[in-house]
Amino acid sequence: MPDWWPGLTGVQPDRRGMAPGARWTVTSTSELVLLRKPQSTGLLLVQRVVPPELAAWHLTADRLDVEVRLEALTEDRTLATVTIEGRWMPEILSPRRRVPREALRRLHELCQTAASL
Repeated sequence: MPDWWPGLTGVQPDRRGMAPGARWTVTSTSELVLLRKPQSTGLLLVQRVVPPELAAWHLTADRLDVEVRLEALTEDRTLATVTIEGRWMPEILSPRRRVPREALRRLHELCQTAASL
């Protein structure tokens, strides 16, 4: 997850893994962000999982509900959709409006790297 989710540098899943009710500890970036200490930890609460099509979670520190959907279009093509719900601050105060696009871009790059192995 830190390889593709913006703002995270570390994650420690609980023993249940990606299962509803699981509580993961996440570590934020070392960049200075308004109202957050660098390298702070937070909680990711797994809400729903339907392998391999859906994963949904809540990031408590950011107060964001995130849903990632995957849909196989062809044998070698997958449509990924990231939906984020939560209170957004003005762009001047926070880059959160870019999070869905950045997450998809980084996830795409990660998948392309894996496909070339």
